Amino acid sequence: MDNLANQLSALLNKRERTTRAEWDARPAAVLIPIYFDQADWHLVYTRRTEQVENHRGQVSFPGGLVEQRDESALEAALREAEEEIALRKETVQILGSLDALLTVTQFQIIPFIGQIPWPYEFKPNPDEVARVFSVPLRWLRDPHNLELHHRQPIPDGPEVPVYYFKPYQGEVIWGATARITINFLEIITPILSGE
Repeated sequence: MDNLANQLSALLNKRERTTRAEWDARPAAVLIPIYFDQADWHLVYTRRTEQVENHRGQVSFPGGLVEQRDESALEAALREAEEEIALRKETVQILGSLDALLTVTQFQIIPFIGQIPWPYEFKPNPDEVARVFSVPLRWLRDPHNLELHHRQPIPDGPEVPVYYFKPYQGEVIWGATARITINFLEIITPILSGE
């Protein structure tokens, strides 16, 4: 035990650091399908039905919980996309992933970007998906289409920023889906701007 301080110091200094939440976040993964059409790239979104367990009626990317049967978060995202909108994984070219996102609803979401062929015939699962739609990057990148609201804080806590895109074809992208979209835009904007 005389050596405890030295051993502890060595152990702490070689550990990889991470961020821990005060709760166990459920692992989830989403797929951001992108395609090129009419001189612009488009992102594919879904609107969830009112029957699903979580996030009823909200706009999201195809995806869901990482289950024990999934070998990886990527496999979960592709499986869920196939279950939700009949997007076959062999038609998706995975380009990479974004940073994981912790949500207030206790999910840790890993977003994957996948290029898909266009046109594509989506077949929404009527139990999970009310609508499939896409939004052009040109519209998403327009700063006039993004708004910042604040959610009522937890008692004695700071206000929580919540991003909303203005309605597009009657659909509102907000919350975690808006944050994932913003992260994607931050990464792709230098490429599109030729920087």
